[in-house]
Amino acid sequence: MQAALEITARYCRNEMEQYGRCVAASPTSWQTDCHSLRLSMSRCAATHPIVQRIREDCAEPFTAFEQCLKENQASVLNCSEHVNAFLRCAERVKLPA
Repeated sequence: MQAALEITARYCRNEMEQYGRCVAASPTSWQTDCHSLRLSMSRCAATHPIVQRIREDCAEPFTAFEQCLKENQASVLNCSEHVNAFLRCAERVKLPA
C-alpha cells in the first residue's frame, strides 16, 4: 500500500491535496461536496498499474470502507476497522513479474 500511496502522491499530488482539503472542510457533506474531486483523483491514480491491481484485488474491502464512510459522515473514525482491512489487502498486492 505504501507504494501505491507514493505512486498516487507522486503522480496525483494536486488531486490528492484538493480532495483532502475538501473532505476536511466539509465533514458532514464531503460525500457530495467532494465527489468531482474524488473522481479526478481516482482517474489520475487509475493510470498506474499497481493502483489498478489494488483496485481489482481489494475492491470488496474498499467498497465496505466507502459504505462505512457514507453511513458515518459525522464520525469517520467509526470506519477505522474498514480502512485497516483495505490497507491489509493492499499491502499484499504485487505486480506480476
